[in-house]
Amino acid sequence: MAIELRDQLKHYFGFNDFLKGQQEVIQLIAGKESGIAIFPTGAGKSLCYQLPAMLLEHMTLVVSPLLSLMKDQLDFLTGKNIPAARLDSTLPREQYNKIMNDAKTGRLKILMISAERFKNERFRNNLKEMKISLMVIDEAHCISEWGHNFRPEYIKLPLYRQEFNIPAVLLLTATATPPVVEDMCKKFNIPSGNVIITGFYRHNLYLKVTPCPSQEKDRYLLDLIAQDSSAPSIVYVTRQNTSEQVAEMLASNGIRVSAYHAGMQTEERESIQEDFMSGKTPVIVATIAFGMGIDKMDIRRVIHYNLPKSLENYSQEIGRAGRDGNPSLCEVLADRDNINILENFVYGDTPEASGIQHILTEIITNPNTNWEVKIHTLSSQSNVRLLPLKTLLVYLEMLGIIKPKYSYFEDYSFKFIAEPDSILQNFEGERRKLVEVMFQNTVTKKIWSEIDIDNTIHAYPVDRSRILKALEYFDEKGWIELQASQSVEVYEILNKNFEREILTQKLVDLFTKKETREIHRIHTMLRFFESEKCLNRNLSYYFGEKGIEHCGHCTVCEAGKIIIPATTPLPPLSEKNVAGLTAGFNEIMENKVSISLLTKFLCGITMPVFSRKKIKQLPGFGILEDYPYKEVEAYVKEKYH
Repeated sequence: MAIELRDQLKHYFGFNDFLKGQQEVIQLIAGKESGIAIFPTGAGKSLCYQLPAMLLEHMTLVVSPLLSLMKDQLDFLTGKNIPAARLDSTLPREQYNKIMNDAKTGRLKILMISAERFKNERFRNNLKEMKISLMVIDEAHCISEWGHNFRPEYIKLPLYRQEFNIPAVLLLTATATPPVVEDMCKKFNIPSGNVIITGFYRHNLYLKVTPCPSQEKDRYLLDLIAQDSSAPSIVYVTRQNTSEQVAEMLASNGIRVSAYHAGMQTEERESIQEDFMSGKTPVIVATIAFGMGIDKMDIRRVIHYNLPKSLENYSQEIGRAGRDGNPSLCEVLADRDNINILENFVYGDTPEASGIQHILTEIITNPNTNWEVKIHTLSSQSNVRLLPLKTLLVYLEMLGIIKPKYSYFEDYSFKFIAEPDSILQNFEGERRKLVEVMFQNTVTKKIWSEIDIDNTIHAYPVDRSRILKALEYFDEKGWIELQASQSVEVYEILNKNFEREILTQKLVDLFTKKETREIHRIHTMLRFFESEKCLNRNLSYYFGEKGIEHCGHCTVCEAGKIIIPATTPLPPLSEKNVAGLTAGFNEIMENKVSISLLTKFLCGITMPVFSRKKIKQLPGFGILEDYPYKEVEAYVKEKYH
């Protein structure tokens, strides 16, 4: 079997041998078993599904959280003549239809999607016609609430696997602590013996921690980059405006550099990424929005200008350095000045009790057993941020209050390419009658036409899926150009017999526990950087791997324990004119302001109501963002109540 797999590896990819752990995983998957591969960033996780995809009978479905990650993998696969494709919202209609047709007819071996794609009614209907041998989940730690990057959309993946009868799964991640691994195994019923961990230790990475007060960072960073200004380097920062300020400082000193953050337009980010990959721009100053899916082998330096969010983030980010095996520097410019900012991000995701009550009231007062949710609308109405809202819905599922049924698009619009009468000529009998009724319930406004599906069903009783399938068919034939909008998630209400106040408190407690875990994660990271023991040893222990005691190439091994400088003193809050800064806020909010909301305003934490009322434009927004959230909250409570 081993020799045969090497032959296949050479045939499809041109590689002579496997990297550590790959063959073991591939044997499992090629044998139609499920498994988990936990490899360091850049250690070849993708091949663990790419080769089996060519050996298994049917298609492999890959779920990934980032389109940029899929793009790089797809470029690699198409370069090897592997029939692969990805689905995203930017695809032209003809290309989308071709991919769907290739997937349904077996011409495609690998199809890459995001987890959110499963909510797409059109995709789900097409998926039922596809034959799938394997479901791959990249960044699989996102499925666990105990992980550092829990994504509510991921928790439904085990259910989708069952719904679409996918026989085997492969979970891939670089950052999974023992509790997360246990959780992944449980959710997908994977035996612990099918978990392959290759280890987190990288012999070529020099882990360095440099105590560096905020006022000295720019000079230190400039000197460090200038030692070899052409060496590919990533400088990680916490905030978007910091990335722009630091990049501007480096550029003004002759460094070829670009800032990169999520606030930029997609086209700009893609251009910056391409310039970095080609070597045109050797230095990137970025938030964590940059890096995942960057398959650049020769990154020589990963520098943390600010402390990372967690040890999991740190492990992922330094894993982008030195993938070619050559020595690379991973240096943290350590101070405590951004700890408050990291903690404020966490506190900002804890919803107010009033927001939770609003959602529970919607469930109690709903006259039907089905509850239809427009997620952005509900977020705005309840003033619960989008990610916490999705997490809240998951909590309600876990508590047996609601159960997800399906999702659909409320509005379908299309542009006629062929005349309606000519389309009608292609059908006879019952099918022709259905098309006639559909067109009778379609209203055309200039270019785009909208179909009223409810009226169509009322006039001609058929399943909604039948109407959608007809529209899909028209689109495939090129008779219309179809668009869908206003996604609606449908839940079945299983239990309305709950005390709203008691359940609200229970949910508040769940979010508070989550908040505590995330704050603990930040302080675990601080203890890691100030440890008396080898950094590589402690990092490996954190992820459940033992063996390394002294790497010999980290700050602690070379110089002993590091002490991170204390936070730069901030002026006492009593010196701040909070009343003056919040006057406009109170006026816009019509004096309906809670302690929590006022604290979030002062700490610069965006809330749905702030966007709706354009509150971020007020001069007081974020004026205390450098202060600890709990300190600001206590001050607000004392001052106003």
